[in-house]
Amino acid sequence: MVRGQKIFDKPELDDFLRNTNPWWQGKPAKILPTYRRWAFHSLLGKLETRLAPAVVLRGVRQVGKTTVQEQVIQHLLGEERVNAKRILRVQFDDLPSLARLSEPILAIVRWFETQILGATLNESAHRGEQTYLFFDEVQNLSDWAAQIKALVDHHTAHVVVTGSSALRIEAGRESLAGRVTTLEMGTLLLREIAGLRFGEELDPLLPANGFERLLDIDFWRDLNRHGERHRELRDRAFAAFAERGGYPIAHARAEVEWPAVADQLNETVIRRVIQHDLRVGERGRKRDPQLIEEVFRLGCRYTGQAPAPATLITELKDVLGANIGWQRIRTYLQFLESSLLLRLVRPLELRLKRVRGAFKLCVADHGLRASWLEESIPLDPQKLEAAPHLTDLAGHIAESIVGAFFTAIPHLDLAHFPERATEPEVDYVLTIGEKRIPVEVKYRRRIDAHRDTLGLRSFLEKTHYNAPFAVLVTMLENVEVLDARIVPVSLRSLLLMR
Repeated sequence: MVRGQKIFDKPELDDFLRNTNPWWQGKPAKILPTYRRWAFHSLLGKLETRLAPAVVLRGVRQVGKTTVQEQVIQHLLGEERVNAKRILRVQFDDLPSLARLSEPILAIVRWFETQILGATLNESAHRGEQTYLFFDEVQNLSDWAAQIKALVDHHTAHVVVTGSSALRIEAGRESLAGRVTTLEMGTLLLREIAGLRFGEELDPLLPANGFERLLDIDFWRDLNRHGERHRELRDRAFAAFAERGGYPIAHARAEVEWPAVADQLNETVIRRVIQHDLRVGERGRKRDPQLIEEVFRLGCRYTGQAPAPATLITELKDVLGANIGWQRIRTYLQFLESSLLLRLVRPLELRLKRVRGAFKLCVADHGLRASWLEESIPLDPQKLEAAPHLTDLAGHIAESIVGAFFTAIPHLDLAHFPERATEPEVDYVLTIGEKRIPVEVKYRRRIDAHRDTLGLRSFLEKTHYNAPFAVLVTMLENVEVLDARIVPVSLRSLLLMR
């Protein structure tokens, strides 16, 4: 372990670490939510199996990564009876001076060994006393991955790392190949909303890391049956999701009026990302926060759509009064994707040919769109029926929800299929191995069995696309289509998949 810098010579850092790890002194930590998200069980499982020395938990801000960490620590101290002095947790965005240390992760671990553990990590491991090291929000440390690599290569311990930047975390993860396993944590799943809001748990139909089941047409039919079996709970959870999105704060505090929740989302998620996480780029170059903000605003306005570059250029010129080129806009879109606020769905590429086409823009959660634009669009079928003039916009938001949902499935390849000279567009294409499943979203009350399946049927009929069947995502249940190769699935049932 690096011995160069003794942070315990800095009393304020010593006090900070002791105060944020109160279990060392036999004191309780803060009161935690009783509801445990899916990532709690997955993280515990990965720590127990130890297939890799470290676990990376990444996700957009305010989805509960820190809470999951703290719940795991609570579990280890309680049910697992791990000695309190064998658990270290450091949150790197709490105290900026931590990031200014030389090799802060290694320096803090060395301090932990000498001041708390009373042994090296390896000495503790040889006694059968594993240590647990939790490092929260590491993405702002320029060399966090190199330090984790040095840590796990030479020492035995359970290591958990969290971060809110996909770009920085992914770059570090790639340099840690073979040493880390990754969990990506998004906003609440529909079944989690059912558990958090209504205290009723539902099991997912799709197993973790089992997306090959998506190639089975009967799996999609089972989704409909699964939704029907839990219709009452599903519909209550969907109504809550439709109204407020999927951020935990929106449902844990359901009694708080939406405007107050929206203000909190704007402040703690969107502005935090724009003004803090994306403020500084490579080599300390500052990014334009106003441009990032306006690009995100366009991402919200065009969510579920693939606007042409010229459209975005024109709108930004009108708003900012500046000559901004597509390359810069594209770069800022990718910054927002790296922060996990936006999901960019690329056009489908075939036969190694570069395909021209715009990104399809999907907001990570439609609650963010509602809070940022101050515009709530009804998605619940009953409420939307009372506002039929909003049906098209609700359809775009539903399409965005589907895109964000699929991109959150680990390792699933998602693209969209732009309209071509002889082929109609398809909203999404799932690629699994050598097979593809086209998915069309038609979020309206009436479905034309011929017109609304034209793109799906065209895709199915091209043998080189290798599509065994297609999926039509609908607003309502019991939609009938004439082609047996097309499975209609309501959006409400689709979201119960995970």
